[in-house]
Amino acid sequence: MKFLYSDTQDYVDPNYDFETDSSPAARERYWHDLYAHEIMDQTPYDGLLVSMSAVRQADGVSASKVRYSTAEEQRLLREGARRFLRFNGPKHRELMLMGDCGAFAYVEHPEPAYKPDEVVEFYLDADFTHGVSPDHVIFDCDPKNPPAGSMPKDTLRRYEITLENAREFLKISRAEGNLFEPMGAVQGWSPESMAEASAALVKMGYTYLAIGGLVPLKVPLIKDVLRAIRIRVGPDPKMHLLGFAKADHIGEFTGYGITSFDSTSPLIRAFKDKNSNYYMENGRGQLDYYTALRVPQSLDNARLMQGVKRGLFRAEDLRVREERALRTLREFDRDRRTVEEALDAVMDYSQFLVRGDGTGAAAQDKELATTRARIARTLEERPWKNCECAICRAVGIEVMIFRGSNRNKRRGFHNLGVYHRHVHRTLENRT
Repeated sequence: MKFLYSDTQDYVDPNYDFETDSSPAARERYWHDLYAHEIMDQTPYDGLLVSMSAVRQADGVSASKVRYSTAEEQRLLREGARRFLRFNGPKHRELMLMGDCGAFAYVEHPEPAYKPDEVVEFYLDADFTHGVSPDHVIFDCDPKNPPAGSMPKDTLRRYEITLENAREFLKISRAEGNLFEPMGAVQGWSPESMAEASAALVKMGYTYLAIGGLVPLKVPLIKDVLRAIRIRVGPDPKMHLLGFAKADHIGEFTGYGITSFDSTSPLIRAFKDKNSNYYMENGRGQLDYYTALRVPQSLDNARLMQGVKRGLFRAEDLRVREERALRTLREFDRDRRTVEEALDAVMDYSQFLVRGDGTGAAAQDKELATTRARIARTLEERPWKNCECAICRAVGIEVMIFRGSNRNKRRGFHNLGVYHRHVHRTLENRT
């Protein structure tokens, strides 16, 4: 089973100064920054996925949160995605490079943003190894398997469009010489309808299926879908899970013949999850999660600045506490401060992220007590000291500090590496 990371233009400045929170004056993003597969000792994924909607904006399609500039799009198509992503070195050139349409970008529209011939052209220009047919997302999945006749017209139309596009896409890609492996996109409103779509794709000639619409589904229903598909098409067709949001549950999916899946979850959780920001394997075939140490930049944090404007606290006081928290954490990392001293310094500053939120003193006290316990565990166990990845070796406790993209994305890169090892060890233990 291969773990692919979906490209979100994530890179970090290798020369970032954590003491001054600044990059060199001559730094140019992309050109001077490094991707995870460049800065880590081991490539933290088995391949990359690039969405067409991130690279090429279509008429009427909402701008993706990952947007290539016109110059970046032209360079990617001129040089090929592998060279553009600097994924063409000896360690990377044989790894999977997959394209899809990024159907969530046009989910509100009656038709997909891209036609099959446009998509094939994009995949060929980008020189992908694999490419998914253009689909149209169906969100609802009913485990009761209602018949087609009971479904809304829009749902049926999306189902039909996805299959029609797959048929045309396969025809065009074959005519172009099969320069990438075509993957048939699967959409449906129930496990049985997705199994029916899968059977239709196999009949067309697809040997690799890309299962879509899984993002909002809970683990039991995803299993129902995969089980129904395997019953219908058998064990031979390869299977990819698109945007697999339940990546931390991958150990529960080893019996469904999954060939590959893509996820951004390990990186995103580094700075969007409230508590589980730092991954570590625990030696029992599972992952442990740690809460990052929140020391935001006082003058850049919207919540803190709102409190200042409302007169709840002073900017000068915040700045003093912020500097004290950072200084104490660094001294703690060098064994010059105790856990309690570091904990007090962090909480003395980060309490202002909770105070003044309008929930009342009792609720705030409860929230702060919970946060204190989680941060205490992080400081007591010092997980970054036990990690041998290039990130943790290089920056120490800075990887645990929730503060700006150069720290947060480094923590995300660390998570990708831990998760990648976890996936492969899980598979080894199941064989």
